[in-house]
Amino acid sequence: MSHKRIPKRKFVFAGGGAVAIAAAAILLPNANASQDGEPELTPKKVNAAAAGELASQIAAQLGDAVAGSFYDSQKQQVVINVVGSNNKVELQVKQAGAVVRNVKNSTAALKAASKTLKAEATVPGTAWSIDPRTNQVQVTADSTVTGDGWNRIESTVKSLGSDVARIQRSAGAFKPLAEGGDAIFGGGARCSLGFNVVTADGAPGFITAGHCGVAAAEWSDAQNGQPVATIQDATFDLGGDFALATYDDPTTEAPSTVNTGNQTVNIVGAEEATVGQEVIRMGSTTGLSDGAVTGLDATVNYGNGDIVNGLIQTDVCAEPGDSGGSLFTANGGAVGLTSGGSGDCTVGGITFFQPVTTALDAVGAQIGDGGNGGGGNGNAGNGNGGNGDGGADQGAVQGADQGNGNGGAGAADDAGAVNAGAGDAGDAGAGDGNQGQGQGNNGNGNGNGNGKGGGNGHNNQ
Repeated sequence: MSHKRIPKRKFVFAGGGAVAIAAAAILLPNANASQDGEPELTPKKVNAAAAGELASQIAAQLGDAVAGSFYDSQKQQVVINVVGSNNKVELQVKQAGAVVRNVKNSTAALKAASKTLKAEATVPGTAWSIDPRTNQVQVTADSTVTGDGWNRIESTVKSLGSDVARIQRSAGAFKPLAEGGDAIFGGGARCSLGFNVVTADGAPGFITAGHCGVAAAEWSDAQNGQPVATIQDATFDLGGDFALATYDDPTTEAPSTVNTGNQTVNIVGAEEATVGQEVIRMGSTTGLSDGAVTGLDATVNYGNGDIVNGLIQTDVCAEPGDSGGSLFTANGGAVGLTSGGSGDCTVGGITFFQPVTTALDAVGAQIGDGGNGGGGNGNAGNGNGGNGDGGADQGAVQGADQGNGNGGAGAADDAGAVNAGAGDAGDAGAGDGNQGQGQGNNGNGNGNGNGKGGGNGHNNQ
């Protein structure tokens, strides 16, 4: 990609330190004393990033008793679906600070319904995802689904039983959003760069849509220009829609921000999507658009045998050429890569995104130098390693993950490795600290880890 300098004016976004503090706070007991002395449990107000972490922790603790969750952005509360009536489970949810919502369908039942749709109703122009707000499988048919195809979808949904699935129509046709134009170019197609990454071997690169990666091996930052990056891995099938490209020049700077035209947004790391979460999309055709996550684990049939699983469904608009573009949150979480959809940015529509977390895991890359601990420009953070419990002659100590502060004590494993706790956020979130070494016969490792500051994001030209 070209490396133009862009203005340093930034969106007023919450930094990584604020997110970490909020995420920690949601796990604290959430009770106030009532007039009769009994604890009175009230839902906590949290931001979207903290909501996802809270919902994941509750689901991990309560297992099958939880049938999905979503974020109520107006009330800033996490809503947890609980199957049937279970006082013990409901109490645990309330103690964690979330809202209990009793529902009929379990997660297992909704996943079974999705499998039935896949087996019996694989019709081009259709998509389905689990919508925890309705506790149903949301089936969407675009304008091309008519006649026998429509009848097939309708009869399959009815066979699932009442209140398990519902059908809705979408204007336009589902399609991958790539076309000729400007931005990143390859094989006559135009796409959008998603997020800059660092590969497992330390090489600079970026991730984008898989259907862009399978269309061409080499990509340029100008139409008819010389290639600047080469595709290393591309998937456009049931496994997802993502690709990894590495820059041909190994000295290319690939900082972790999104260029929105006249502003830059710091990307602090990858983040799981949550239904109800407010998100922002950047694409080379339509620029910035925002909306909300409406479904998870979506299966989309684009036609011509192109069926993709595991996508994020949203009401964010997009148009051809936006493929591969960034889906992110206001506090700098990388959420998705634009895959495809229907409609446009005049009438709206449905757009699907590849989860960034899945893509990074598959290609073995991370956002920036420090993954989730990355941050913006600023002073490097310093962290003092804590003492580790356990017997080892030498404790390896890493620096604090964010800003300036002293790391807390950490438990050592057999090798005496200790991670320092994060300090207060400074001018910038720091990446992984440089490893320090300390001596200690009982596994006590003392050392300073110097955090690395983040940098500027990619130029999405």
